[in-house]
Amino acid sequence: MNLALDVWRTGAALDALPRRLWRWGLVCSAGDTTTRLDHSAQWLQALQMGRLPLPTMDMGDAEASAALRSATESLDLPALCSGRPAIAEQLLQSLFWHLDSLIDRPAAQSRAEAIAAMAEQFAAAWTLERQDMEHALALMPDLGRDRRWRWDTVRGQMQRREWQDLERIAAVLQRLPALEPFLRGVGRRDPTAGDLAKAQRLATASDAAPTPQGSTQDEREPQPAAVDGVRHSRELARMAGAEALGLRHPVLRRLWRARFAEARLLTYDDRSPPPPLDTKEQAWQADARTPQGLGPLLVCLDTSGSMRGAPEAVAKACVLQALRSAQAQGRGCTLIAFGGPGDLLSRALDGDAGLEPLLDLMGQGFDGGTDVQTPIEHAMALVQQQAWTQADVLIVSDGEFGLTPAARNALRQAKRALGLRVHGVLIGDRETIGLVESCDRLHWVRDWRRYAEGSQGAAADGFSPVHSRNLTALYFPNAIQRG
Repeated sequence: MNLALDVWRTGAALDALPRRLWRWGLVCSAGDTTTRLDHSAQWLQALQMGRLPLPTMDMGDAEASAALRSATESLDLPALCSGRPAIAEQLLQSLFWHLDSLIDRPAAQSRAEAIAAMAEQFAAAWTLERQDMEHALALMPDLGRDRRWRWDTVRGQMQRREWQDLERIAAVLQRLPALEPFLRGVGRRDPTAGDLAKAQRLATASDAAPTPQGSTQDEREPQPAAVDGVRHSRELARMAGAEALGLRHPVLRRLWRARFAEARLLTYDDRSPPPPLDTKEQAWQADARTPQGLGPLLVCLDTSGSMRGAPEAVAKACVLQALRSAQAQGRGCTLIAFGGPGDLLSRALDGDAGLEPLLDLMGQGFDGGTDVQTPIEHAMALVQQQAWTQADVLIVSDGEFGLTPAARNALRQAKRALGLRVHGVLIGDRETIGLVESCDRLHWVRDWRRYAEGSQGAAADGFSPVHSRNLTALYFPNAIQRG
């Protein structure tokens, strides 16, 4: 009867511990099994909360536990384990191992001397472990928050040559503070409502939404035949005649240049409202305009030859930040690297894949042509799957590409039917029609030259010959067709 009760208590104590700690907790020789396992669960819970358990939680060996407790506190290891279950489990496993080493002490050594030696070895080992962990956490702050990211695997990856490339890319990322909030807006999962509630909300909006009667000034498209007023801008093709008079005046031309630089020239307003949208389509677009930032990410990375050098460093920094955001919020993340025709690589960047895909990218050189049709089609195929229905697409490129009419129409259809949003990071001097027409949100890294290794002179200062992000709209007013 007592044996059956002990077995039941042991099983109940094991249920409170992760499976990877069962063997270590069972074979440890400190105290009795049931007490040790019960106290271990308290240790694990306290460490994950960033503190030590009560002194009475001594694993059945008060003297040895007190020595390890003192060493753990002196190294401030609970703070390292706070919110990181994987690191807390790694520390508890180490505590089991050092407690079990006492049974092998030499006969001539007293137990007090053995405990002191054990605590010293534990402190020495975790001094090095802590340094390596802090080094890794500086690059990937959310390592250890997911149990799938095991520290022993991460530590092995730190020996790779690509880890140095990752450190260099992390330094580039620190100089791009606007990139992090931009990437947080990728993804459409609503944490407060399920799929049923969302469907009901869209149905209600579809029934109640009136037909749009107009549009704001910023949303209207150029229609040269419909002049309805005057506004301030720098669009030379629509400049009023009164402004043109200042170009030939010896004094007023200086004022004209200043007004042009500030986009304060008087120009004809010839933009008319877009055609009315279907009410259901309007509901989808209204829902898609809300940046939830909690859904999966599909990162389409341009690895063509034109991205070599400084654009490559910025592009890899975008991937690193996308992975950080996915880790921090438990989101799915897939990398779709594309180059010339037939050059397509799709790899998952999540807890199951670990750091290996990211490090492989860090060591990869960019070369070849640019074929954006294939990755867009691959991303739209993924969005049709259940796991990626709330994903957004992120395109990281220098913009040197264009979409075929078929691909552009398919992308527009996916936006309207699925609420898909496309975000873009432009690494170059000018926007292109292909990128502007594809993306709903665009983040432009104009000073990409400063991230080139060994850059000097004006390039090192981030010099860019571009004065405006709207070059295409400025010089080719009717070229961009919004869909």
